[in-house]
Amino acid sequence: MSRFRGAEAFAASGDDWQLLPFRFERLNGRVLVTNMVGEHLVLSGEDFEVLATGELPADSDLVRRLRAKQVIKRSGERAPLSLLALKARTRHARLAESTGLHIFVVSLRCEHSCPYCQVSRQSEDRDRYDMTLATAERGLDMTFRSPSRSLKIEFQGGEPLLNFGLIEEVVRQAEVRNRDEGRDLGFVIASNLALLSDEVLDFCARHNIHISTSLDGPADLHNRNRPRPGRDSWERAVDGIRRVRETLGVDHISALMTTTKRSLDRVRDIIDTYVDLGLRGIFLRPLSPYGFAIKTKSYSAYDAERWIDFYREGLGYILELNRQGLDLTEYFSTVILRKMLTNVEPGYVDLMSPAGIGIGALVYNYDGSVYASDEGRMLAEMGDETFRLGHLEVDTYESIMTSEALLAPLEESFALSAPMCSDCAFETYCGSDPVYHYATSGDFLGRKSESDFCRRNMAIFKHLIDLYENDEFARRTFLSWAGR
Repeated sequence: MSRFRGAEAFAASGDDWQLLPFRFERLNGRVLVTNMVGEHLVLSGEDFEVLATGELPADSDLVRRLRAKQVIKRSGERAPLSLLALKARTRHARLAESTGLHIFVVSLRCEHSCPYCQVSRQSEDRDRYDMTLATAERGLDMTFRSPSRSLKIEFQGGEPLLNFGLIEEVVRQAEVRNRDEGRDLGFVIASNLALLSDEVLDFCARHNIHISTSLDGPADLHNRNRPRPGRDSWERAVDGIRRVRETLGVDHISALMTTTKRSLDRVRDIIDTYVDLGLRGIFLRPLSPYGFAIKTKSYSAYDAERWIDFYREGLGYILELNRQGLDLTEYFSTVILRKMLTNVEPGYVDLMSPAGIGIGALVYNYDGSVYASDEGRMLAEMGDETFRLGHLEVDTYESIMTSEALLAPLEESFALSAPMCSDCAFETYCGSDPVYHYATSGDFLGRKSESDFCRRNMAIFKHLIDLYENDEFARRTFLSWAGR
């Protein structure tokens, strides 16, 4: 006896319309319905009951709404299927454009001693923990083997400015190679700005280099989260942000905060600090389970529910500031809203299916090892090389991109075939993070019912949809964010 009903069971009486594949989630007495590509509508319980039981009258106004979202189609219609196929192809077009982001870890040394540091930084021994020019040149060879039309080279650490001479050489060589390649080539330096000099700023101005930094909030919070000799981390970061804005332009600097236990009751102070510095947005980011965040037990200092409360309060305050006329964006919400409200895949590695590891980014470590993601490198610094794909001295681009260390987690990362993901209404908004789930549960897929990754994301999805459906100002703001 078959466990599944035949296709005829999903046709309405009289064959006036037929169901197309959809998923649903009950939300506060109403029902969220999403189609195969994530387009959504919210139905009353009564309307959903009529839809689910096949009793929807063909002349009902609800038919128009459901047809517009390709949840149902008229018998014999082919256009809805063609539309869904086109949208699905558009969403997954990025797969032919891998890999766009190439991270060069030019030094593991750092003069900061952040207790939540995810990369297990080192404080000395230049010869051992700095990338050599020969290694960097092999990394460039690998970078330009990527089929992506757009290439972004990001310099990370440790503190990458401790090996700034290598950054200069890599940028120059990449630009020379690109004269023949004709790629859309960009550069980012991820720095704490403590060592920012006029020489660095001048070089960045001449080569159109963007800067990414860390800013955890007001001075007392930032300096406790990110200590350094002299206890002036915040002062140096703020001065660096000001100098970058003045020299390179306001769009050439972005800041990233990390939520520690000390941050949880201070989200408004944190946001106000960003506003006071003239920054246009903030990424409300939880801790990750890697590096010193594990060794110092920072990661376990709060649970997912407490961070969700932090996020909700922060997003509410950002919307409040927007109501007052301030144009301020929450970046993680924006990533999700682009997936939710447009057919554009923003390319955020943690929210991709299949996962963004390898095909979204590659990491070239200071010692020549190649990793599927920055988080995979962090695990390796903790002694687990599961996500190590090879070495620049001995492995080819082909062997790295077809290595079992990449293909095995990618195979597990297709949310469409993952238990509890395949029938989740939020599947197209979410993604699969095999590195996170391996780090927290010991396998690439993870136990979704116990996953903080899922718990946080689902809470955010529901909150954004609730605001979008019930708050007209939030709807307009979200549409603006999604269109950027």
